[in-house]
Amino acid sequence: MRIYELAKELGVDSKELQTHVEDLGIEVKNHMSAIDTETVELLKEFYGDEANKEKTEAPVKQTEIETVEEDTVEEVEEEVEEEVAAEGKTSVDDETKVITVNSSAIVIKDLATLMGKKPNVLIAHLMQMNILASINQALDIKSARKVAEKLGYTLTVESKNATKKKEIQHAQKKQVKAQEDLKTRSPIVTFLGHVDHGKTSLLDNIRQATVASGEHGGITQHIGAYTVEKHGNRITFLDTPGHAAFTAMRARGAHLTDIAVIIIAADDGIMPQTKEAIAHAKAADVELIVAINKIDLPSANVDQVKIQLQSEDLLPEDWGGQTICVPVSAQTGEGIDTLLEMILLQAEVLELRANPQASAEGYVVEAKLEQGIGPTASLLVKNGTLKIGDALLCGEYWGKVRALIDDHGNRIKKAGPSTPVKCLGLSGVPQAGEKFTICKNDKEARSLAKAKMSELKMEQLAPKKMSLEDMFAKANSDENQELNIIIKSDTRGSAEAIVHSLDQIKSDKVSLKIIHNGTGNITSGDVLLASASNAVILGFHVSKEPGLQQIEKREGVEIQLYHIIYELIDKVKEAMTGMVVQEYKETITGHAKILQIFQIGKRSRIAGCYVTDGTISSNCRARVKRNGEILFEGAIDTIKHFQETVKSMREGQECGIKMANFDLFEPDDIVEAYEMTKLDISL
Repeated sequence: MRIYELAKELGVDSKELQTHVEDLGIEVKNHMSAIDTETVELLKEFYGDEANKEKTEAPVKQTEIETVEEDTVEEVEEEVEEEVAAEGKTSVDDETKVITVNSSAIVIKDLATLMGKKPNVLIAHLMQMNILASINQALDIKSARKVAEKLGYTLTVESKNATKKKEIQHAQKKQVKAQEDLKTRSPIVTFLGHVDHGKTSLLDNIRQATVASGEHGGITQHIGAYTVEKHGNRITFLDTPGHAAFTAMRARGAHLTDIAVIIIAADDGIMPQTKEAIAHAKAADVELIVAINKIDLPSANVDQVKIQLQSEDLLPEDWGGQTICVPVSAQTGEGIDTLLEMILLQAEVLELRANPQASAEGYVVEAKLEQGIGPTASLLVKNGTLKIGDALLCGEYWGKVRALIDDHGNRIKKAGPSTPVKCLGLSGVPQAGEKFTICKNDKEARSLAKAKMSELKMEQLAPKKMSLEDMFAKANSDENQELNIIIKSDTRGSAEAIVHSLDQIKSDKVSLKIIHNGTGNITSGDVLLASASNAVILGFHVSKEPGLQQIEKREGVEIQLYHIIYELIDKVKEAMTGMVVQEYKETITGHAKILQIFQIGKRSRIAGCYVTDGTISSNCRARVKRNGEILFEGAIDTIKHFQETVKSMREGQECGIKMANFDLFEPDDIVEAYEMTKLDISL
């Protein structure tokens, strides 16, 4: 059943129901996502109980809300933490001596604390049961229940449905308490489109900067996040690269955004990457605005672009549809004010809200290892406020926020919702697009990061199963060539884009294997790895560490550095093509029958032949056959017609043929001439 269908049946808002589903740990994309039957029944039961409570305890609920409004944010957070602790691992009723747990095991120390006993008492009883356990060892429910019964307690296990119901009630209370703190936030806008359609130039005009001039090849290499103000309202822009190779980066940008602005050049119209950008925006379920750029050019045709938009199911608003189309010019600035007003208008319709009082959460826009600074990450805060000193957790990395730098290079103390900021203090370079959260303290952040790192290591070390078909295929592919490469780039986003592009290179003859993919300058460790694995090192926007040239020369490793991504991709394709074994096509040009042998001098013999079909040429190779068996295969030395040396002889003519390195002819042997044509090399 889909979320919006259940929301309609229960008479609640789809977004509210989606939030409750996410709080249960179930990943859903939007209100169209489907949920299982168990969750549906649980939600129906919960909302049914809430409806009965509203009828019988309406005055009490109103009093609770008024009390919440008087509480401070700190008091609310402490109360929520106490509720979580109470509803967490265990609970005990002193009167009935009933202990309730919601897991399949309990630590001996925790069980002793709940019963008010010393741990060694429990350990002694366990020894009587022939169970040897330490104070911090987890005890299964069956054994724990027996020990509890000996000491006069009853141990029960809470059902999963009851636990889920408590989680929903806790999420409901938390949502009621945080509802009053919700404030309108700035929209996050992404520029998408085809290469060279003016995305960066348009953004430059908006924020009065020059990014494109500093980019190699005039193409944006990384995602940048910037903020601008219009009529006192802030707008956050994500600038995603338009080159086809940056598909992965652009897709990530579309998922971070509220509004996607599709940039289309008025003189080019919709191109392949434009269609791809529209598909990403639709898949991300974001609002679409079309900006038709370059209207200042004489060849601009706005109406033609609008016609093309209809084929993509985007009917312009002025033609009776719902897609906002704004003609603009990045060079003259025409239409830019209208574009910004349309973005703000669309943001009002979306009713974008966030809680600035909550702990910060958001996503990594970009991350890199900067020389002299260490790991830095460009973060986009989606909710809450990020402050200096926060314990930040991002995937397998953590850190205490040491500094925050805004998009203008100024150091700030905090960053609210929809604010892009560069963060210093992480223990490593996180994945671009990774979600970040704030922990209570450094200890918790470090512990969760270590757990995540251990989980990733286990995934890498897990043995990969191979079927018999795979084993046979591998055994039969010994002749296939393999190109091993190591990629080092300045940012994770660039590395993702390179790997994504290389994955698109399909070949049955040469296998491409990425040995290592990392960020930062090329080190001696990379060279040694390349030497051991017979790999080539490709660097993108990075340099070599000092003193690396001697190690590179000693190990015989090739290192190539690039600043434009499609040059790197083309070089890899060229290298793979060079490894393919050249294939030839054989074409038989003619046959000749040997009639008589002529002795020329003491050692040389010439075959007197009659051309039975086709053409015999001196540029061809030839086979000498006797009774269907090949005696010799090689080049034709000379062809003579009487005393004259000729290049070729046609059908019905007689000639003398001298082969290179062969003269053991006999009458009635057949000379078969053929040409070898090189075939185009394909992967």
